[in-house]
Amino acid sequence: MRANWKRVVMASVMAGAGVAACTASVEILTPEEEDAARSELVCTALTDVVDEIAACDEIATDDVVATYIAKNGNPGTDRCGTRHLTVEERELVEQELGGLGVGAGSLNVTGGTINVYFHVITKGSSRADGNVPDSMLNAQLNVLNGAFTSHGWTFVHAGTTRTNNATWYTMSGGAEKEAKAALRQGGADTLNFYVAGIGGGLLGWATFPSSYRSKASYDGVVVLNESLPGGSAVPYDKGDTGTHEVGHWMGLYHTFQGGCSRKNDYVDDTPAEQGPQFDCPVGADTCSSPGLDPIENFMDYTDDACMDHFTAGQDARMDAQFTRYRAGK
Repeated sequence: MRANWKRVVMASVMAGAGVAACTASVEILTPEEEDAARSELVCTALTDVVDEIAACDEIATDDVVATYIAKNGNPGTDRCGTRHLTVEERELVEQELGGLGVGAGSLNVTGGTINVYFHVITKGSSRADGNVPDSMLNAQLNVLNGAFTSHGWTFVHAGTTRTNNATWYTMSGGAEKEAKAALRQGGADTLNFYVAGIGGGLLGWATFPSSYRSKASYDGVVVLNESLPGGSAVPYDKGDTGTHEVGHWMGLYHTFQGGCSRKNDYVDDTPAEQGPQFDCPVGADTCSSPGLDPIENFMDYTDDACMDHFTAGQDARMDAQFTRYRAGK
């Protein structure tokens, strides 16, 4: 558990540096470094995402670690590296959306066509080097449309770039910034979909709509090449890593965001769950509030074959955020 605590602390500090930090390697701290880590900086990093922490001296307790993991996933084993918004950032989004609830208000945008640019980054010219064929990109586009079309959104192929760059291949460190600066196309309402051999055990990550105004060049999703339909990342080989990350890009949090708290993922019709679910645990129920864990929801961590829907509340939230942060920007 102590090793997990070190991972949580390091990942929390890195979160403030941006999405690129999600793939950074985790250094195991020496006893002296661990003592130094119990500083005001680390306390601030943790309290930004764990509401229950009341004082710095609580951060080394197992209960707080368990709370963090329940709310945000274990940074050492996450399938999704999307940087969680801080409490302050989340509350600002809620203010800007006008406290949207399911069925609340009239939305300006309730669907539309989204242009998609695929950016395939390889370390050579062969399939083994990450040079996935067009057929896999087309299949990924079909998966996105299968998930989003019923909610009014259609994704169309606007173009594909292929870049042989071994430095960019894992999209780690400064590589993500360089690759996106060179490859990104379109505005806030254009989906840039980066396909690469990312490391750290991650399947992908994304940026939220509200982040576009401060970091437009980072906007988009990044997915592991082998998570595309027909890839080798079994059981995440049917393209729903892409669906999950595009869900973030459209403004959705993980279904386990906030654990069993009242706000959890800020969507009324996704039952609360204490933490991420894996495989496909039918009947799982980890919170006392009504409803079983939403294991079939695209925003959980279950197998691709288990995921099959967004809710009406998630639909409304995507519409509201696209209207506020992406449409015409």
